[in-house]
Amino acid sequence: MKIAIINYGAGNIQSIRFAIERLGYDALLTNNVDEIKSADKVIFPGVGEASSAMKMLQASGLDKIVPTLTQPVLGICLGMQLMCNHTEEGDTTGLGIFDVNVKRFDNMVKVPQIGWNQIKGLGSKIFNNVKENAYMYLVHSYYAPITKETIASTEYGVEYSTALQKDNFYGVQFHPEKSSTDGAMILENFLNL
Repeated sequence: MKIAIINYGAGNIQSIRFAIERLGYDALLTNNVDEIKSADKVIFPGVGEASSAMKMLQASGLDKIVPTLTQPVLGICLGMQLMCNHTEEGDTTGLGIFDVNVKRFDNMVKVPQIGWNQIKGLGSKIFNNVKENAYMYLVHSYYAPITKETIASTEYGVEYSTALQKDNFYGVQFHPEKSSTDGAMILENFLNL
């Protein structure tokens, strides 16, 4: 199986690669359009700031390629947020895959949310063998509200989408690569789609 991790200059991609290797697979870090298009599975990671990350995607032409992919694609953290219509972070237009606008947590809660929180309402094959209310590791100041594409949610001052799915596109706000055995199971389930 050919697994491509999109390397567009955002942080945290090595930890995802190591998590994939722990599951017994090889993954290619790449921004090459042909390698991404020909991969069996594509992972779209992201740690950083939305507007600068989108500029890096645009500079490589990946902003036009990612929405056209037909194989399973998994956006993680900022990757998921960039797959949405828009984010308040840097007033950034996203890729428009998920029909939702990302908002900043209000002043009622400490931002960023850092640490473990529960996911619930698990409604997708990527959650096979993951128990309801499992704990996942999160680091973020922005969130996707609940939408028809929500496949899991979390509460932090407000109930929000902690996972989204539309067709072959999946997104998770949490970091499965840092979320112990349940996070590894989610990555394995994605790779087995």
